[in-house]
Amino acid sequence: MLAAHPLLGEIDVLVIGGGVVGSCLAGFLAEEGVGVGVIDDGRIGGSNANAGSLHVQMQSRFMRLYPENVPGMEQQLPLYPRGVRFWQALQAKLGSEFDLKMTGGFMVAESQDQLDFLKVKARRERELGLDVEILDRATLDRIAPYFGPAVVGAELCANEGKLDPLLCNVAIRRWIKGLGVVLLENEPAGRIQREGAGFTVQTDRGPIKAGRVVLAAGSGSTDLARDLGVAIPARPEPLHMNITEATMPLIGHLIQHADRMITLKQLGTGQIVIGGGWPARLTGGRGYPTVELASLIANVTLAQHIVPRIAPLRVIRTWAGINTSVDGRGVLGEVGQVPGLFAAIPGDAGYTLGPLSAHIVAQLMLGRDPGEDVSPFSPGRFAPGA
Repeated sequence: MLAAHPLLGEIDVLVIGGGVVGSCLAGFLAEEGVGVGVIDDGRIGGSNANAGSLHVQMQSRFMRLYPENVPGMEQQLPLYPRGVRFWQALQAKLGSEFDLKMTGGFMVAESQDQLDFLKVKARRERELGLDVEILDRATLDRIAPYFGPAVVGAELCANEGKLDPLLCNVAIRRWIKGLGVVLLENEPAGRIQREGAGFTVQTDRGPIKAGRVVLAAGSGSTDLARDLGVAIPARPEPLHMNITEATMPLIGHLIQHADRMITLKQLGTGQIVIGGGWPARLTGGRGYPTVELASLIANVTLAQHIVPRIAPLRVIRTWAGINTSVDGRGVLGEVGQVPGLFAAIPGDAGYTLGPLSAHIVAQLMLGRDPGEDVSPFSPGRFAPGA
């Protein structure tokens, strides 16, 4: 018989996945006196590679790539402004500076067809409670004079913003350690088995026994759930990002595009983060996200096309991360066919919804009303015959 794990032989709740969702979930439970351990394989993935956008409006990239998911996106859309407000509350709660700025976000158009698409999108988003408006070029010139001549107009979402994920992740990690959460880093979780009313999770250093288990490993949750006969169709989407050297204050908003893959934002350090969905690839046995030269070139070319004044800046770092896509909605709550097993997967733009999603699942685990109708996000929707 294998010896128990030396640091965490038995625990009330084991959270698998140490990103923003798993870490915040552990913190919320630990605050209520629950014994919590977090295990994370240390692979670069979502939270530790995030670019820091706080998305609210529906992203045109996802609408183009996954048109079948648009109804799910619309169903989840009201959570996004709440998710941003939750980030603001978390920053105040932790007494830390996240470089969180709520200055709004543009989705720009370069043609009348693109602007017409944004008008239709904005009409639907207003019906769902978002604060959005369509701006012509003359108005843009007054608010954001840095746009290049190709931009003819934009949709402005007042609820959007940006933050520095490096600052956030450090503050959250410090918070949960102070609460006594046990962190097992660079240690993959192996097979999950049902044992009595609880679970045993295999690791290279020995098994961990837990009364309850939370799958908060993004797309990695799919294989873990399969061990218990549970379907969670979460797909990994490796994406490319860049950051420039620091420059004077220039871009005050989050920037996206109506038809092309781009996000632009400027951090408080003066550096400009360029992302937006250009593909990376997964390599090696553990599927590490790896940059693609073609994506680097295309990404920065488009960025300077939209904002020509960034053209002289040097790119000082480029990297890849993993977005998790499901069906336009997150997967939140208890897995009905396996009592004690919970999922905490926000879905697309998961960093924005990370802390709020963690709080919702924590409240469910504590037997409380999460304050949201979570039925559309139930893991049970993937069960056979659902």
